[in-house]
Amino acid sequence: MVFCPFAVGYFLSIFFRHVTAVISRDLGQEFALTPADLGFLTSMYLLTFAAFQLPLGVLLDRYGPRRVVAALMCVAAAGALVFALARDLTMLSLGRALIGLGVSAGLMGAIKAFSVWFPRRFATVNGIYLAVGGLGSLSATAPAEWLAAAHGWRAMFWMLGAGSLAAAALVFFIVPERAPSGGGQTLRKQIAAFRLVFSSVVFWRVALPYVIGQSIYTALQGLWLGPWLYDVAGQDRPSVANYLFVSALGYVFGSAFFGFASDRLSRMVVYKVGLSISLVMLALIAAGVQTGVGAILAVYAFTGIASVLTYAILTPLFPPEMTGRVNTASNMLMFGLSFVLQWGIGAVLRMYPVVDGHYSPTGYTVAFATLAAAQLAAIAWLLPVRQPLPLRG
Repeated sequence: MVFCPFAVGYFLSIFFRHVTAVISRDLGQEFALTPADLGFLTSMYLLTFAAFQLPLGVLLDRYGPRRVVAALMCVAAAGALVFALARDLTMLSLGRALIGLGVSAGLMGAIKAFSVWFPRRFATVNGIYLAVGGLGSLSATAPAEWLAAAHGWRAMFWMLGAGSLAAAALVFFIVPERAPSGGGQTLRKQIAAFRLVFSSVVFWRVALPYVIGQSIYTALQGLWLGPWLYDVAGQDRPSVANYLFVSALGYVFGSAFFGFASDRLSRMVVYKVGLSISLVMLALIAAGVQTGVGAILAVYAFTGIASVLTYAILTPLFPPEMTGRVNTASNMLMFGLSFVLQWGIGAVLRMYPVVDGHYSPTGYTVAFATLAAAQLAAIAWLLPVRQPLPLRG
C-alpha cells in the first residue's frame, strides 16, 4: 500500500527522463534540431525538476508525500499531452518542462514516506525502489524503440499521459495517510532550516560526489550515450537501443545490490567503492574504448547507482522533520547540474564539425573527459571522510 503506488509513478518518471535518447534522431529530423537544441530540449525536464526541489522539500515536510505526489503526477500527464501535440521546439520544450515538474517528487516523495514506514531497512527498500526506476530506464531503451517504431513517438506520449493519471490515482487513493512530521512548524521556520543543510561541510562532502556522478549518468543515459553509440562506436539504431538496454539493466541490478549491501556493510565504504569503479568506466567511455562496450556501459551503470546512497547517509544526520528538505537540497543540486551538463555537452559538440550527420568523436572525448575530471575531484574530497555524526539545528 505504500511502496507499490509510489513505484508506479517513479517508473514513469525515469522512463520520461531517458526516453529521448531513443527518439532523439526522430525529434532532430522532424523539427530540424541542432545538437544544442536537442540538449536544451531534453534538459528542460531537468531544469524544472531542479528548480522545484527546494519548494518540494517544504511541501513534503508540511503536507506529506501522498497529496504532493498525486497532484504533481497530474501535471506530468498534462506535460505528456503537450509534448504529444507539439508542432515546434517551443511546444516540445514546454511539454518537457511540465513533465519534469510533474515527476519531481517521484523519488523524494517516496524517500519521505519510506523514512517513516521503513526506518530499519531504509537503504534496502530505497534500493529496491531505485531498481523499479531502473526498470523504467530499461523500458525506455529497446521496448521504447519498438513502441515508437510501431506506433510513433506521439502515440507513446499519449500512453505516458494516461499512465501518469493512473499513477496519481493510485497514490492518492491507496497510500495510507500519516501526519507529516513538519506540519507543526511555521513556513518561515521550515524555509530557514535550509541554512542548516547548506552550511554543513559534511553535507557538501557527502553530497557532492552524488551530485556530480549522478548528474553525469543522467546526462549520458538520458541523451548523449545514444548519439555516442551512433557516432563513436558506429552502431545502428537497433544496436543503440540494445546497448542502452544493457546499461539500464546494470542500473536495475546495481540499485538492488547497493541498497542491500549498504544495510549490512559500511554505507560510506560501499559508497566510495561504487563511485570509484564508476569513474574508471567513465574514463574508458571518454577515451572512446569500443572493445567490450556493452560490459563497460553495464558496469558503469551498475556501480554509478552507488552515488544514490547519499540519501541513506545524509538522512540520519538531520532531524526527522527535515528529511524532505535534506534530500531535496541534494536533488536540486544534482538536477540543476544535470541540466547544465546535458545542454553543455551539446554545446561542446557543436564546436566541432558534423560529418554526414555524425558529431565529432573529438568533441565527445573533450566533453566526457572534462566530466570524468570533475568526478575525480569530488571523490578525492570524499575519501578522507569516515562515518559522520548527526547534526543538530
